[in-house]
Amino acid sequence: MTDAYIVGAVRSAGGRKNGRLSKVHPIDLGAAVVDALVERTGIAAEEVDDLIFGCVSQVGAQSSNIGRNVCLSSVLGEVVPGTTVDRQCGSGQQAIHFAAQGVLSGTQDLVIAGGVESMSQVPIGASIIDGVKADHGMPYGQKITERYPGVQFNQFTGAEMLVEKSELSSQELNEFALASHMKAKQAIEEGRFEREIVAIEVELEDGSLAMHTQDEGVRLDATLGAISGLQPMAEGGVLTAANASQICDGAAAVMIANGETCKRLGLKPLARITAMSVIGSDPVIMLEGPIPATKKVLEKAGLGIGDIDLFEVNEAFGSVPLAWAKAVGADLDRLNVNGGAQALGHPLGGTGAKLMTTLVHELHRTGKRYGLLAICEGGGTANGTIIERVDEVAG
Repeated sequence: MTDAYIVGAVRSAGGRKNGRLSKVHPIDLGAAVVDALVERTGIAAEEVDDLIFGCVSQVGAQSSNIGRNVCLSSVLGEVVPGTTVDRQCGSGQQAIHFAAQGVLSGTQDLVIAGGVESMSQVPIGASIIDGVKADHGMPYGQKITERYPGVQFNQFTGAEMLVEKSELSSQELNEFALASHMKAKQAIEEGRFEREIVAIEVELEDGSLAMHTQDEGVRLDATLGAISGLQPMAEGGVLTAANASQICDGAAAVMIANGETCKRLGLKPLARITAMSVIGSDPVIMLEGPIPATKKVLEKAGLGIGDIDLFEVNEAFGSVPLAWAKAVGADLDRLNVNGGAQALGHPLGGTGAKLMTTLVHELHRTGKRYGLLAICEGGGTANGTIIERVDEVAG
């Protein structure tokens, strides 16, 4: 049976809203991580069958098939086709799934998957807002309105519903947010991200140039008091800006190949993709999809929750991973061990590949075996992926 191996994984450091990456065109940001990935693996562009990039707000600077434009802006050039996928916040993870499926099917040998989002240049919701302004309509038609009468699909509402359903307190959420920053701080201080981060040249406010190498959103001096003092985003709610993900600019790329190609090109595998899942769930509460996605991918892999050494569950809101952990019985000490999106940011279409990159490198740093990635997504979908750290091709 053909296996799908991750042979390289890189990311940019996150840039906060209107921060150091805000002037970098998202196509150039995507091309930078692709160039670094190709350089590290040493492969020729002609060996790449396709590039699949996740991107959520496909309008303006991120329109016109950003995946193809990343190819044309990178060392890959014209010979690699390039396409773009939108599975909302899990777009980068879905890109990895599509790439792995192409390799597993035997129709492709080597594919680059990843994602990019410049939330500074193309704000979240821009595709809807710009469409309404241009009188191009709303994304919900008559049938869906009839099925969900009076419902306004809203991630903030869903996150608060998840808080209530899972009986989470504001204290739990705030403590989890603080832990995210403190774990990210420790990871930065110990250099845990150095192997995965690609330096990006940026222009500073004074016009000088610098290399962006550190995640910009981490509050190194965060305190529980400061976090707890923020006002809820909704009247009567408990979620605040501190226990939700940060707006972020960023990109990541992962190279996936089959065993025969690894041997032929001398590529050293970092991980084997063990199992994948994607599910649909309630689009109103929207954010509890990682729970059934995790159960499904564990079943496919023939593993239990206790077999997984490291978890990356996106911190879109603190309620998502906390509710997930309660439901699946996961050990919180294995969850987002280097911090999550509350500290490091959530660059929408790039997050899936970003978290996979961190997971792969952390498995190698610690010598652990299995890692699981799960992301909640707008519309009530979710992806789950299990990888196994390896050092060589099987057989």
